[in-house]
Amino acid sequence: MAFLYALPGAIAEGLIWGLMAIGVYISYKILDIADLTVDGSICTGGCVCAVLITNGVPAGLSVLIAFAAGALTGIITGLLHTGLGIPSILAGILTQLMLYSVNLSILGGKSLIALNVRSFKLMLHMGNNPLAILVGGLIVALVIVVLWLFFYTEVGLTLKSTGDNPDMSRAQGINVQFNKVVGLAISNGIVALAGALLAQYKGSANINDGRGAIVIGLAAIFIGLSVSLKIKPNFVVSLIGVVCGGIVYYVIYNFVILLGLKTDFLKMLSALIVAVFLGVPYLKGKFFAKKPAEEALAAGGEMDA
Repeated sequence: MAFLYALPGAIAEGLIWGLMAIGVYISYKILDIADLTVDGSICTGGCVCAVLITNGVPAGLSVLIAFAAGALTGIITGLLHTGLGIPSILAGILTQLMLYSVNLSILGGKSLIALNVRSFKLMLHMGNNPLAILVGGLIVALVIVVLWLFFYTEVGLTLKSTGDNPDMSRAQGINVQFNKVVGLAISNGIVALAGALLAQYKGSANINDGRGAIVIGLAAIFIGLSVSLKIKPNFVVSLIGVVCGGIVYYVIYNFVILLGLKTDFLKMLSALIVAVFLGVPYLKGKFFAKKPAEEALAAGGEMDA
C-alpha cells in the first residue's frame, strides 16, 4: 500500500527526469558526445528559475529563461571542445566545475532557495501530484513534438549526420564544429528546463541538486531504449522510450527506498542500474551469439532446403 501511495510522486518526478534524459539523449546518442556538463546545467536551470520566481517573475517565463541559461552552458562546452580542441568529456567537466561557482553566485552565496507553493504561483509541485503529472506530461509531449519537427529540418538532419559520421559530413560541406555547439546548446537547454521544473516540484533549488544527474539520464536512456527499440525503432518512439525509462527508474528507486535501503547507497544503485543495462547486451552477444561454424551450418541447411 505504501508503494501505491508513493507511485504518483514517482511518476511525476520520473517525467521530469525523463525530460532531462531527452537532453542527455541528444548529446550521447545523436551527437555521440559524452557530455558531463549535465550535472551543472540541470542545477543552473533550477537556480535561475528559483531566483526569478522569488523576484516576482512568472513561473512560465522563468522556465524559458532557465532553458536559455542551460543552452548557454552547452555553448560554453561546445566552444571549449571545438574552439580550443579540448576533448568533449573534459570540456564538459571543466564547464561543470565552472558552473558550481556560477550557480552559487546565482543563489546569492546561499546553498538553497525555497519555493513555497503558498507564497508563489508554481507550474507544478509535489503537493499535487496529479497536476504535476499533467503539466509534466504536456511539457514533455511539447518538447518531443518540437524536437521531431526540428530534427527533420535541414539543420536537424545535418546535426544527425554530424553524430553519425563527422568525416563524411565534413566532406559534404557541413560545418561539423558549429553543429556540435548547436547540439550541445539544445541538449543542455532541455536539461536546464528539467532542472527548472524539478526546483518547482521539490519546492527548492539546491546547489547540490545536479550531482549524479548524468547517471540518472543514462539509466533512463538504456532502460527506455532496451524496450522501445524492440517496438518501432524511430526517433519519436526512442524519445518516448527515454521518458518512460525515467519513470521506470524512479518507480524502482522509490520501491527500493520503501524496502529500507539506506539513502547512502542510492547513488551506487543508480550506477549499478546503468552498469547492468550497459553490460547485458555485451554479455548476451558474447555468450548467446551463434558461432561462425554454427552460422555457416545454418546457412547451408537453408540452401539445401
